[in-house]
Amino acid sequence: MTDANLTSWIDVPAGHDFPLANLPFGVFSTADRDARPGMRLGDHVIDLSALHAADLLDGLGLSVDVLSAPVLNPLMKLGKPTTVALRERVQALFASDSAELRDRPDLHVSCLVPAPSVTMHMPVEVGDYTDFYSSEDHARNVGKMFRDPENALLPNWKHMPVGYHGRASSIVVSGTPIRRPMGQTRPNDDQPPVFGPSRLLDFELEMAFVTFDGKPLGERITTAEAEDYIFGLVLFNDWSARDIQKWEYVPLGPFLGKNFGSSISPWIVTLEALDHLRVAGPQQDPKVLDYLKYEGNSHYDVPLEVEIVPEGAASGQIVCRSNFRHMYWNMRQQLAHHTVNGCNLRAGDMMASGTISGPEKGSFGSMLEISWRGTTPVAMPDGSERKFIQDGDSVVMRAPYFGAVTTTVLSAKK
Repeated sequence: MTDANLTSWIDVPAGHDFPLANLPFGVFSTADRDARPGMRLGDHVIDLSALHAADLLDGLGLSVDVLSAPVLNPLMKLGKPTTVALRERVQALFASDSAELRDRPDLHVSCLVPAPSVTMHMPVEVGDYTDFYSSEDHARNVGKMFRDPENALLPNWKHMPVGYHGRASSIVVSGTPIRRPMGQTRPNDDQPPVFGPSRLLDFELEMAFVTFDGKPLGERITTAEAEDYIFGLVLFNDWSARDIQKWEYVPLGPFLGKNFGSSISPWIVTLEALDHLRVAGPQQDPKVLDYLKYEGNSHYDVPLEVEIVPEGAASGQIVCRSNFRHMYWNMRQQLAHHTVNGCNLRAGDMMASGTISGPEKGSFGSMLEISWRGTTPVAMPDGSERKFIQDGDSVVMRAPYFGAVTTTVLSAKK
């Protein structure tokens, strides 16, 4: 566990997303440095390869190749004991009472890079991506809209963490635009489908966790073991084309309405950095099967917000304030369920939580819910309204310790 009150000899303003107690991992580059692993501390990025070159990471089993790779996968393949030891060593180097690096100003330029000067990259090469559907409030809202309101949850929902396998290749880092997708829709139920750009483009507020290598094919990971296989988390925007999704959904579920793009925040926050935010989860009723039972606090009190910024505007409208603690199913259960049939994991696999909605309208995690299928538009500061996301809009998701994931929507390419 990390002391949330750790202080550094590097000036980190109070309330900053990236204090010494956090130290998330990412991949950055500059005009004169190729893409490589780094850690974020306040308004600086720590160049791990420079620390290694200065012999400040000895004894951790790290190589030049691992710390100069353009993704974190080689580092994650070394396992959790190595990433934990690396994070603890960097914390020790930058602690306020540590002189080892503080009193070596000749190393500061190589080891510390001003954050405004860096370009952030996809931190991992995502091999496989799974999206869960684990917020009860979100599932109930969708069920009320499209099915019998008295039976909003499908019969299996409270018995297992429902999920589907999505598209890994279209997951992009914050700052990468997303183009409005083209596809088939059926605007009128009594007429044939039409082809064209999605008219009901939506965000989904989610978190996602990144895994280490799992057990061999055919073996399961228990809820008690799950956290040993989770490297950390990112903010996740699961873009959705609701009209394409509605027409294609039966019988096999999400496809073109989902796989055109997902956006993540650039810094992976480790589970160790979030220990002080652990909270109890909800009472699960009916009781889950034995392989889904868990002990201790497996939820996290992480406030979340979503802002829509119209094209050309300096600021926009906050449309959602939610919290990661609202989830019904937690990460331990998701990972245990994912592997209960013997499915194997690989370093860099990504698993998203599903839309995070709370019990009140202000905490709903998608425009589908916020505008209730477009029946209650949201006013923007420029006088316009939003039922769904328009071309030129930027969607910004934020959370303490995570920073932000920002994505601008481009018009469809016809």
